[in-house]
Amino acid sequence: MKLCSSALAGALLLAATSSAQTPKVEFPAASPACTIKQCVGLTDIEVVYSRPGKKHREVFGGIVPYGQVWRTGANAATRISFSTPVKLEGNDVPAGTYGLFTIPGEDEWTIILNKNAKQWGAFQYDSKDDLVRFKVTPVHLAEQIETFTIEFNHVRDESAALNLVWDHTVVPIRIEIPLTDKLVPQIEAAMAAPDKKSDGFYFQAATFYYDHGQDLHKALDWVNAGLADKPRFAYELLHLKAQILAKQGDKAGAIATAKESKELATKAEGPGSSFVKMNDDLISSLQ
Repeated sequence: MKLCSSALAGALLLAATSSAQTPKVEFPAASPACTIKQCVGLTDIEVVYSRPGKKHREVFGGIVPYGQVWRTGANAATRISFSTPVKLEGNDVPAGTYGLFTIPGEDEWTIILNKNAKQWGAFQYDSKDDLVRFKVTPVHLAEQIETFTIEFNHVRDESAALNLVWDHTVVPIRIEIPLTDKLVPQIEAAMAAPDKKSDGFYFQAATFYYDHGQDLHKALDWVNAGLADKPRFAYELLHLKAQILAKQGDKAGAIATAKESKELATKAEGPGSSFVKMNDDLISSLQ
């Protein structure tokens, strides 16, 4: 009996010693985690997901079945966060963090934002927690994409595209940001304040009004106010003024102002200045 106990103790000691000497090995994740962040206008958007690979498998209609709720990645369900309210394909989405689920189909996908953002896979998915559901149309890609990818594209002040990309499929989701309604009152309040504005602020405010279809008369007044201080980079304000005049239908005034901008840009930056070319292009378009 003692011999058996001694042998058992020795075996346990050998196993413990052997285990203690085994070096730690870290293996690469089968579906690496990824976090992407994008600022659209004044809104911060973050997506946290895992990226499975095709690995010679059939993807949609194969490892990702058609007609079933998918975690839109691997491991934990994909999470998406918005710092301000947005619209996804015209659907209102309050600021917050959501689970991003999808139901793939051959000709149509259902996109789901679920209020339960912390889930493993789609095993506990409950449609009662859905915030919004909407349909989008997938697009065929000639190129094969090996690793599932979520990316932002066509980023502008008030919109962007969120693309789900894998294998030969891209699923585009349009994001809209109600920026103008938020920023215009702030600009108006700042302009009404008695303190002196910099030429840079006049330029930014007038540019925003020009780019977003706001009051061009105000934009022109702000450009002229900025020019009154004879700023160092007056050719930037003058080029914007020429654009505004052209949009208002004053071709002669726009051409004359563009020529003035070009002359100052040439003196400041040389004939290779981008403002020289932009003014030439504007003049050419008006003649």
